[in-house]
Amino acid sequence: MRMTGIGAVLERMRRLDATLPPGDGVAVFNRVYLRVTEEIGRRAAGGGFRDVRAATELDVRFARRYLDAVDRAACGLRQPACWRPLFQLRGHPAVRPVQFALAGINAHIGHDLALALVDTCRALGTGPRALQPDFERIGELLVAMEERVREELMPGPDLLDVADPLTHVVGSWTLEAARNAAWTAFRTLWAVRGLPEVAEEFAVRVDTGVGLVGRYLLTPLGPLPAALRPYLPAQSSGSSTGAISS
Repeated sequence: MRMTGIGAVLERMRRLDATLPPGDGVAVFNRVYLRVTEEIGRRAAGGGFRDVRAATELDVRFARRYLDAVDRAACGLRQPACWRPLFQLRGHPAVRPVQFALAGINAHIGHDLALALVDTCRALGTGPRALQPDFERIGELLVAMEERVREELMPGPDLLDVADPLTHVVGSWTLEAARNAAWTAFRTLWAVRGLPEVAEEFAVRVDTGVGLVGRYLLTPLGPLPAALRPYLPAQSSGSSTGAISS
């Protein structure tokens, strides 16, 4: 699979959105990611990045790692450790939509982002300093995405704090922390790029650690207690897809 621009990435994500079962855990994440990629495409077209070429290159290389994981799953091949929990538990009836969404974000930010940043620097012949301003701009979009996910796929926090373990599972992870860790991992990988064995070992360790976090985020919790269902948005109280839609 080769992609030459954000338009090709969006086309592929929209095909997935149209073909995956609505309650599938990968479908839940794909809808979230589609919305973010659409916004990145709009900002790139409107000159919303300091270096549009670099931002586009990063976005495409970043998305390719997720879509490669989708392709590997479709072929029955082993995915990176960061993606394995989501693909293994994508149909689990006791995992809720917000868990699927955050587990996908965790895999993509925690592992794929650092590698995509390295790939982009190599492709453009540049270094971390040149990418940092647009990395921060994209990060603002990602944080907004996380906020929407939590608002749309979870009941009010006061209710959950008292009655549901979901708040403790998803409350232990934040995108901001994952994004900061990804930047540090990227800088480390870039610093040891001349030592391929060291870089490979470090990348494997990052992959494994992110996979463990994903496994925790997907802890089966059972269906939402009946007393809390009226507090969910109408779309998510009647199905496992939640209010996230393309």
